[in-house]
Amino acid sequence: MLDFAIFAISFVLFLIGAVLYLYPASRQASGIPGMAPTEEKDGNLPDIVSTGSLHQFLVNLHEKYGPLASFWFGQRLVVSLGSINLLKEHINPNHTSDPFEMMLKSLLGYQSGFGGNAAENRMRKKVYEAGVDKAIQSNFTVILKLADELVTKWLSYPEAQHVPLCQHMLGFAMKSVTQAAMGQHFESDREVIHFRKNHESIWSEIGKGFLDGSLDKSSARKQHYEEALGEMEATLKRVAKERKEQSSGREVFMDSLLQGDLSEKQVLEDSMIFSLAGCVITANLCIWSTYFLATSKSLQDKLYQEVSQVLGRNPLTFDKLQELRYCQQVLNETVRTAKLTPVAARLQELDGSVDRHVIPKETLVIYALGVVLQDDSSWQSPYRFDPERFDDEAARKQFTLLGFAGSQECPELRFAYTVATVMLSTLIRKLNLHPVADQVVEMKYDLVTTPKEEAWITINKRS
Repeated sequence: MLDFAIFAISFVLFLIGAVLYLYPASRQASGIPGMAPTEEKDGNLPDIVSTGSLHQFLVNLHEKYGPLASFWFGQRLVVSLGSINLLKEHINPNHTSDPFEMMLKSLLGYQSGFGGNAAENRMRKKVYEAGVDKAIQSNFTVILKLADELVTKWLSYPEAQHVPLCQHMLGFAMKSVTQAAMGQHFESDREVIHFRKNHESIWSEIGKGFLDGSLDKSSARKQHYEEALGEMEATLKRVAKERKEQSSGREVFMDSLLQGDLSEKQVLEDSMIFSLAGCVITANLCIWSTYFLATSKSLQDKLYQEVSQVLGRNPLTFDKLQELRYCQQVLNETVRTAKLTPVAARLQELDGSVDRHVIPKETLVIYALGVVLQDDSSWQSPYRFDPERFDDEAARKQFTLLGFAGSQECPELRFAYTVATVMLSTLIRKLNLHPVADQVVEMKYDLVTTPKEEAWITINKRS
């Protein structure tokens, strides 16, 4: 994501290390309450590792020290904000930038965009965001067709059969993203399967292998990663060449990049970022929203009533998306309850302040979104899945502030919301969803919050 990025523990720690290596001025202490370094060299890294995830470390940190807290990565200070009021205070007046694109490109070995002038970077960002919007509209019927195919497949199952949500939603997301990004080249299941294999090989190594050095220590792993990255880059280059020479039919994300006066390298890199991040975000939004709905018949019935009222017997169209307000509430509550984006980070470009405390320039400021999304001072009954809470305008404004809606919403999340709306409205018109008895689905806080193990549901045809 180009705006509010999501990080696994290892990826964030790599990001912190890389950003503070590039901007070494942020080593000074401050009066912000927080943890003293556990070790002189590593700071609080051992505490983060022992906790199991950066999200859980931040939960513990803010429980002990309050909404404004600090910790240390090596000899550098990191500031974490754990309340909506502090985020509001920090976002508006302070000059900050988002290091996610820079770090992701660095991990992939990309260089373009580093040190570019501000006008060029803004232009590229506009091209990227406009490309995602055009891809959504132009490929809406494709996404609808893929959702229909998924429902048809589920309808063929016996009622007692367990449906593997993660497996099926990841496949659905991969097809949606690849066809919207690159077009008919990915109408072939063989091409999607090949893309998925390379995607998983790259995504699994981003962060972890670079942080602990294990990728360089294993020649087999490094070769596997480099081969997967090379194959995906070759595919993206081939598709870009095909679209440039003969672009026909519906417009895809790649077309907007090619029309945006970008270099071939920039087209490759932006295509890679959207392909990597878009698939994972879309898949997990679909997984969690379907799972949460399966746990409540009353919520399913309310969504079914809305879909029936808005659409009647007609198919969903792009123009009708905004009328599915309750579906939007379900997705908002899914993001909140699953803590889909548990952590974001911004680089403090100039000296700033929060709650009367100075934040020195070039400090990495963590937005502890997972903490904020379940803060009982901001959300009533925060651990309960309750889409009704987003009937409240104040709740919607808070969501916008956190970067999950409005102008701060990242393009990949906007794409994921559209795909998930198509998927949920298609499912709910034809199926009843049921949880599997005694199943406990635990959360794993990676780059995107995922189920630790496969999540299962059962279905039956809606009468």
